Amino acid sequence: MRRHQTAGGITVLNLKALRGYPRLIFAGLALLAAAACSPPPKEEVPVRIEGATAASVNGEKIYTSDVELEAVARGLVPAGTKVKPGDDEYDTVLNQLIEQKLMAQEALRRGLDKDPAGRRRLEMAAERILGNLLVENLVAEDVTEDQIEAMYEKQVSLQQDDDEVRIAHILVETQDEAQALFDRIQAGESFESLVSANSLDRATRMEQGDLGYVSPNDEPAPFPLVIANTGEGEVAPPFQSADGWHILKVKKRRSRAPKTREEMRPDIVTFLTLEQIAKIVQVEHSPGERKVSFYHSPYPIFSETMSEAEVVGPDEVELTLRVTPEDALEILKDLLASGKIRRR
Repeated sequence: MRRHQTAGGITVLNLKALRGYPRLIFAGLALLAAAACSPPPKEEVPVRIEGATAASVNGEKIYTSDVELEAVARGLVPAGTKVKPGDDEYDTVLNQLIEQKLMAQEALRRGLDKDPAGRRRLEMAAERILGNLLVENLVAEDVTEDQIEAMYEKQVSLQQDDDEVRIAHILVETQDEAQALFDRIQAGESFESLVSANSLDRATRMEQGDLGYVSPNDEPAPFPLVIANTGEGEVAPPFQSADGWHILKVKKRRSRAPKTREEMRPDIVTFLTLEQIAKIVQVEHSPGERKVSFYHSPYPIFSETMSEAEVVGPDEVELTLRVTPEDALEILKDLLASGKIRRR
């Protein structure tokens, strides 16, 4: 069962609700992966634009700091790691940077930077880099230790509400059948003795109705509410689902040890950073806020939001998006890098 909340006009998923992943939903976002996986520096470290020269290509220098930054960006070494000549990572990246500079020089010699398509691609690359710089800046300056601690405490609390429960059930077709069986259990017959002869669930009826351990919030309604209101060893009154009528027994409850703060930290930093991005990139069409106009949008999910779209030109609509968390992630990434949108 999933719960939704809205931040910055973008629909996101409640952290608690993901199956098997009750903590956070944004850990896989490629845009944030490098920035979020390392803790923000405790003190400001200036980026070295120059320094020792690693190579000179037709008079244009490549600095050792370029090699180090590129090695980190490509995930070859952790942030803050020093690489030096002779290291495999250093030599590999330097050779690639030399080849890259040679190719760039040849492209300039051919005037490819003057071509309209080439200029547009250079602009898009610059926007992508600026977006990544924004993410790094948000992680370093806007995500505080107090915020991380508060989010961690909230996640631990949510996980405690989502302990695993071992349940069993009897599934029948009608309410009358379910009520009759429930009355027999209340009169003293054992739940288990009634399963095999009465349950329509072939997968569990020979196992005394055992469904194993489940996370209540992963189950369809009304299972979470029924489980929450039924004590260990008790049988709940009959209730209906899409499959039929159920008599449910809560057999046992067990708690899961929460992850430590440091184990959860990368996901927390990622989520908090995305919250900041959502405030900056206002997708919702609202007076006085940023507007984003989409032209022949590549996103198929927009066809589902057209009821909330305002047509403002022959090829242009302004949208108030109501999308799934997965789609929201893709849109956020592309908003920072795509040439298919413009901001006004």
